[in-house]
Amino acid sequence: MNREGRRQPIADRGACTRTVLVAFLLAGAASPLGAQTFIPPRAEAASLSGPRFGVTVLSDGVVAKLQEQAIDVRGMVTQFGWQFENQFYTRDSGVAALHEWVVLLGGLDQDVVLPSLTWLVGLRTRDGTEFGVGPNVTPAGVALALAAGVTLRAGIMNVPVNIAVVPSKAGTRVSFLTGFSMRRR
Repeated sequence: MNREGRRQPIADRGACTRTVLVAFLLAGAASPLGAQTFIPPRAEAASLSGPRFGVTVLSDGVVAKLQEQAIDVRGMVTQFGWQFENQFYTRDSGVAALHEWVVLLGGLDQDVVLPSLTWLVGLRTRDGTEFGVGPNVTPAGVALALAAGVTLRAGIMNVPVNIAVVPSKAGTRVSFLTGFSMRRR
């Protein structure tokens, strides 16, 4: 009924009902939805950077490619460098996502400096098994590096033992690297 005591037309009552219904729907939509209560796994940042050393075996094609650039080396060179590693995501299961830059100087045992830069993105399990993939740049060319290994833990000390295979047009390089790092958060 309106102010004068007359009944409202049916069309007006329907508009009023729709308005109330829309208001309830908007109020319900404004409250948190069940899907929004999901709490994602916590992200942790950890730095596992440290020195790396080892050897790289060069295929005949890689040795020939380097000789074209007046770099004379044998089929195996020593490697010394540093790995800048950051763990950027961790699950409660212990699986961690990480990325790392590996900067190496090879061939110092042969009076040659062969710089190498590799960027790897990969995963590490709770038990330390790890693998990664990423671009590699050296005087022999640009290629894709595939790496795998295990990180052994002793207290706050980490000792990675890795193998990396880098196939390219010139040939294949296989590196065996180790080193150490201290776990810091």
